[in-house]
Amino acid sequence: MQELEWLVVGLGNPGPEYAETRHNAGYLVLDVLAARMDVRLSKHKRAVADEASGRLLGQRVTLVRPRTFMNESGGPVRAAADYVHIPQGQTIVIHDDLDLPFGEIRLKGGGGDGGHNGLKSLRKAFGSGDFYRVRVGIGRPTGQMDAADFVLKRFSAAERREIPLIIDSAADAVELLVTEGLQVAQNRYHSG
Repeated sequence: MQELEWLVVGLGNPGPEYAETRHNAGYLVLDVLAARMDVRLSKHKRAVADEASGRLLGQRVTLVRPRTFMNESGGPVRAAADYVHIPQGQTIVIHDDLDLPFGEIRLKGGGGDGGHNGLKSLRKAFGSGDFYRVRVGIGRPTGQMDAADFVLKRFSAAERREIPLIIDSAADAVELLVTEGLQVAQNRYHSG
């Protein structure tokens, strides 16, 4: 596959009170990718985001973690994409997904926002949803809990035991997407 330059975005909310919440799955995966690339995310002087650039399995990649709340992440991501001149079609967004069972990983090219405020903000900033998504399943709340409250809760004790493997698997999915393409990555992650 021809080498492209990729923008890989991890969605979440800033601050220690959100660090281990379900809504921060994108941040967690981005941290693993930064470690694999041996780079450190740092605040970019032109955008409200943390960024790092380097190589991921031979591919040029810029990692971006918006420093804004989820529903305002579109502006910083668009600014980063414009600054590094990476088109929307070479952007991968990693995010939590209520519609997938906990621990499931799915990949998608384009689409709507599915009620996800981070995706809604990105679609507004880019003018479309024509970017790749790596969706990390967090499941739906049981009982009467509101979905907005659920995504901001910390993982349960049982989930915390599993989350490192899930986050590693999502990072593997990003690697496969940038090196082998969407179809190969979907075949691997959608077959189970």
